[in-house]
This record gives sequence, C-alpha cells and structure tokens, in this order.
Amino acid sequence: METGLTHTSTLTVESRHLAVHVGSGDLEVLATPIMAALMENAAMMAVKEALDEGMTTVGGHLSTSHIKPTAPGQTVCATATLTAVDGRKLTFKVTARDEYGTIGEGEHIRFIVDRQKFMAKLQAQTH
Repeated sequence: METGLTHTSTLTVESRHLAVHVGSGDLEVLATPIMAALMENAAMMAVKEALDEGMTTVGGHLSTSHIKPTAPGQTVCATATLTAVDGRKLTFKVTARDEYGTIGEGEHIRFIVDRQKFMAKLQAQTH
C-alpha cells in the first residue's frame, strides 16, 4: 500500500446528526462524533480497494479539532489522505469542511485486520 491514497466522504447535516440529538451537546449544530465518524469513513474508503481480499481496517486512534459549528442543511465533506504505512498501521491526515471552510482537522490511525479473525475475537468474548 502506498501513501497518497485519498477519499472524500460527504453528508448533509440532518437532525439526527446534531449534538442535541446525539447527546454530545445541547445545541442544534453538527455533533463532533458525527464529524469524527465521517473522517473515519473517508479513511476507511481511501484504502478499501488497496486491501487484500478478506481484509479490512479498524480505527485505532483519532486526534482531531472541531473548530467551527455547522448548521442543519449544510453539506460537510471529510477528506482523508494516507500519509504513512508501517506494517498494518496506517496514518491519515483528516480534514472536514462545510460550505464556509474548514471545521475540523487532525490525524487518524487505522489498522489492517483480517475480517474473520477480528470477528472471531468478539465471538470468543461472548462465549
């Protein structure tokens, strides 16, 4: 896998994306956890086609700022760019923007895992 892979994920802010509905705040603005999830989605999608069959990525760490509010009805785009590959560890630069500019930015780390082995660990915990 090579650095430079990128993807942009987009959403239109609906009531279910607001801080007051998610529980992360009491204002009717885009919730930080929703912005973070959109950043993670962009990173996941950036490398999806470069993975071997049966493999996926899981989030390991997200360090981000949320610097400006976004109102309902606005479009938010999160872009992730793969900046480093260290074995199974993938590091991304992530940025989120709305129609008025940057609303958040940071770094996201994902790990390549075998989908079946990963889910087997979860099943082993429940039995």
